[in-house]
Amino acid sequence: MMRRDRLVIAATLTAIFSADLYFVLIPKLRTFSHGSGQSCSCQHSNVSLPGQQGLALPMLSNWTSSLPLDSTTNKEEEDVGSKLERLFAHPLYNIQAPALETGEKLLEVEQLMDYYQKKVSRWERHMKIYSEAAAIVNVSVTTHEVTFDPEASWVKFHLGINRYALYSRDDPSIPQLLQDMKSMKVINADYTQDEKALKGACDCTQVVKPSGHHLKLALKMHNFAKVMFKPMRQQRQEETPEDFFYFVDFQRHNAEIAAFHLDRVLDFRRVPPVVGRLVNVTGEVLHVTQNEDLRTVFFTSPANNTCFFAKCLYVCKTEYAVCGGPDLLEGSLSAYLPGLSIAPRLSIPNPWIRSYTFTGQEEWEVNPFYCDTIKQMYPYNTGNRLLNIIDMAIFDFLIGNMDRHHYEIFTKFGDEGFLLHLDNARGFGKHSHDEMSILAPLTQCCMIKRSTLVRLQLLSRPHFRLSDVMRESLERDPLRPVLTDPHLLALDRRLHKVLRAVQRCVRRLGDDQVITTDFIKSTIRPHTAPQTTTQIKPAR
Repeated sequence: MMRRDRLVIAATLTAIFSADLYFVLIPKLRTFSHGSGQSCSCQHSNVSLPGQQGLALPMLSNWTSSLPLDSTTNKEEEDVGSKLERLFAHPLYNIQAPALETGEKLLEVEQLMDYYQKKVSRWERHMKIYSEAAAIVNVSVTTHEVTFDPEASWVKFHLGINRYALYSRDDPSIPQLLQDMKSMKVINADYTQDEKALKGACDCTQVVKPSGHHLKLALKMHNFAKVMFKPMRQQRQEETPEDFFYFVDFQRHNAEIAAFHLDRVLDFRRVPPVVGRLVNVTGEVLHVTQNEDLRTVFFTSPANNTCFFAKCLYVCKTEYAVCGGPDLLEGSLSAYLPGLSIAPRLSIPNPWIRSYTFTGQEEWEVNPFYCDTIKQMYPYNTGNRLLNIIDMAIFDFLIGNMDRHHYEIFTKFGDEGFLLHLDNARGFGKHSHDEMSILAPLTQCCMIKRSTLVRLQLLSRPHFRLSDVMRESLERDPLRPVLTDPHLLALDRRLHKVLRAVQRCVRRLGDDQVITTDFIKSTIRPHTAPQTTTQIKPAR
C-alpha cells in the first residue's frame, strides 16, 4: 500500500513538473534563445519582446524582418529638438518603396481629368438653371467664382493613392492640402450621401441611436475640392458618460483630427487628411446651401447664436443642435476620397463586429477560439487581410473606438488592398478607461505584422514617446490643443498594453508563430504540407 502511495505521489510530481516545463520554462527559453545577444532599449520596463535581427538596412521587400531598432545617434540620446522630426527621419520611416507597376495606382491622370471636367460642366449647368429659377421668383442668389485647377493639392492627393496607402510618406501634396483646407472658400454646403440615406430609409431596428448625434455636412470649395465637415459636439475635457452605449456616443471633431495624426505617426497612412477649422455656419453653410431641407434646420437660439440640427424621420429635436458663437463653430474637415463612380469601394462587415442592440453578444465575445474559425474563411485564410484587421484593431484600441462595424477597401486592388480607416469620430471618448475587447483580433489570433510591431516598439521609447510625438504633431492644427493631456498619456498606457499582449502571445506560441513578415502567405498553418517558396511582397 505504501509503495502504491509513493507511486501516485511520484506520478503527480512528474505531471506537475512536465506541465511547468512545457508551459513556463520552454517558452521562456525559446524567447531567450531568440533574443540572446540582442538588447533593445526601446522596451517598457515590464515588456520584453524578441529582438530584431541586426542586419543592414534592406529594401522594402524584406526590411520588416531585419531592421534594428537601436540605431540611434548621440544627438538622439541627448533627447533634444523635435521628436517628431527624429521619428520621421528614422530608417523605419525612410524606406525605399518599390516602383509602382501598371495597375497599382488607383487613378490615371487622363482618367481623373476627364472625370472632373465632366463634373465641372455639370456644376456650371446646374448653377445656370438654379440662377434662372431664382430670378423668376425674384430671389437673389450669391454666386462665387469657381475654377478647376488640375494642379490643386486635392487632385494630387487623389492621384497619389496606390495599392499600399492613401499617400506616400514624403508626398508634398498632403501638407499643402492640410494648409488649403484651413482657408479654402466654401461655395456650397449639403448633406452627405449617407445622411440623405438616413433621412429617407432609416431602419431603427438595426442601429439604435438618438437622431442628431450623427450630424455631418459635405462642403464644396472654390476649386471644386470637397470636404466632410463634422461640427464640435463635445468639449475636449468631457468624457463619454459611463452609461452611454458605444452606438449612442457623440461624434467628436477633435477625434477625427487626432486619428489622422496618429495614423500618420504609426505610418499606416490609411486615414484621409483631416484638419480643424472654425466655420462660419451662417456665411459658409446657410447662405451657400441650395438644399431646402438643410435651410429649414437652422434657427437662432435664445442666446442669439446660429444653430442647426439633423433632420430625419424620428426623434429630431433642437436639443441635439450645434450652435456657433454666435456664428463661428469648430469642426473637422476631412478630404473626400475620389467618387465611387470612378474609384468604387467595398464596405465589408468587420469579423469582430459588436452587437448593435441593448442586449445580446456576438460569437467572438463568448468564444475565445473564434479566430480559428476566421482563419479558415475567405478572404482571411490567405494574404494580409487578417493582419490588416489586426492593424485596424490596434489603431482603434489606441484611440478607444468601439464603433468599427465595417471597413472599406478599393475594389481595384482586390483582396490585397489596404483597409481604409474611415469615420473615427467616436474615438478619444474616455481617457480613463482602456477597452481591452477592442484588441480581440490581436489577442485571439496572436498574429501581428513585424512592420507594425517594430514601429510600436520604437514609439514606446523615451526618444520617440507616442504621447510626445502626437502632442507635437497636433500643435500644427489650427484648433490646438486638439487633445487634453490625459488623452495623450492614455496613448502611452494603451501602447504598452498592446506590447504586453504581443509578449503573452510570444511566450505561449513563440515569435515565429506570432510575428509575421509582411508578405502574402496563408494564415492557415498546415502540419504536414511541405514548405514552398513564397514570393515576398511589400508591406501594406
